[in-house]
Amino acid sequence: MQIPSKPHVAVVAASLDLLGGQGVQAQSLIEGLRGDGYRVTFVPINPAFPRGARWIRRVRGLRTCLNEPLYLAALTRLMSADVVHVFSASYWSFLLAPVPAMTVARAMNKRVVLHYHSGEADDHLANWGPLVHPWLGLAHEIVVPSEYLHEVFVQHGYATRVVPNVVDVSAFGYRERRPLRPRVLSTRNLEPYYRVDLVIEAFARFRAEVPDARLTIAGYGSEESRLRDQAGVLLGDAVRFVGKIPPWAIPRLYAAHDMYVNASVLDNQPVSILEAFAAGLPVVTSAIGDITAMARHGEMALLVPPSDSMALADAMTAIWRAPGEARRRAACARMHVANYTWPAVRKRWAAIYSGHADGDAISVVA
Repeated sequence: MQIPSKPHVAVVAASLDLLGGQGVQAQSLIEGLRGDGYRVTFVPINPAFPRGARWIRRVRGLRTCLNEPLYLAALTRLMSADVVHVFSASYWSFLLAPVPAMTVARAMNKRVVLHYHSGEADDHLANWGPLVHPWLGLAHEIVVPSEYLHEVFVQHGYATRVVPNVVDVSAFGYRERRPLRPRVLSTRNLEPYYRVDLVIEAFARFRAEVPDARLTIAGYGSEESRLRDQAGVLLGDAVRFVGKIPPWAIPRLYAAHDMYVNASVLDNQPVSILEAFAAGLPVVTSAIGDITAMARHGEMALLVPPSDSMALADAMTAIWRAPGEARRRAACARMHVANYTWPAVRKRWAAIYSGHADGDAISVVA
C-alpha cells in the first residue's frame, strides 16, 4: 500500500470522558500530529450515548451492550484514513476495542499500528492464548511506550518499536519548592493495583512527624468507599478526595502541591509521574514496570520496593528533612522529561506510519 509522507491518520482510543492515561496520550498525539500538518480522525472507543440513554454509562455490563454496537458503527469512519492508529489495553478491553478496529482496518486495506500500553502485558500474552495472539498479527507495527514492555513482547516472540509517552511540558509551570511545604499529592485512579491505600498508610506515618501535613487524592474508581473509610479512621480531615479532575485542571493541581507519591504494584510508564516531573514536584514512587528507568533512584526521584508503606513513609520523610536534595532531584527530572515531548518523538511516529526504519526508533525481533 502507498502511504503519503503525511498520511491521514485515524486514532482509535478512549476519549477524555474516561479518566486515564490512554485518553490523555491519545489527545496529546492528535494535537501533535495536527500541529505538524497531518489530517487526523478521532474514533472514540466510548462513543456518546443518546441523550435519553446516558444513564446506562453508570451500569456495568449494560453499558457495554450499548457501547459496542455504537462503537462498531463508528468504525466506518476508518475508510478515509491511510493509517489506523489503535490504542490498546489488555484482557477484555483488547477484545472489545482494538480487535474490531484492527479487523475493520485490515478489511479496508489500511496500515495498522497497535499502540499497546498495559502494564499487564506479560500475563495477558502468557495466559490468554487464542484470545490475544492471532489478533496481534493484524498489526503491521506494534508500538509500546517503554523498554519494559518492549522486553515483555520480545519474550513472547514479537517485534516492537518503542516510542515514549508524551507530556505537554508547556502546560506545567515548573517551580522550585522553596520552601517545601508538606502538601502531598496522589493522582492515580482508585483501583486495587494502584494501591492508594498504601499512600494513605505512608502518609499517616509521615504526618506523625509533620502534624500539619495534608494529602490530596485525585481520581475515582472501585475502591473509593473503602479508601475514604480508611482515610477517615487514620487521618480525619487531613486527607481530601477531589474525584475526577479534567485534564485542563491537572497542571493547577500539581502547582498547589509540593510532593508526589505513587504506590502502584502494576504499572508501565505512568504519565502522572512525568507530569509531576514537569511541574517540579519531588517524587516518591514504588519501583515497578518502567518506573525504574524513567525515574532513576536518587537521581530524579526516591524509589522504594512495591507494597511497602513504611519505605514510602521513610522516603517522604527524607524529602522533608533534606529539601535541597529534593529540589536537586526535581530539577534533574524536569530536564529528563524533555525526552517525553512531541518534538522528541515526532520523527518516530512519521517513520512508523510510513513503514520506514528510523534510527531514533527501536525495533527488535525475538
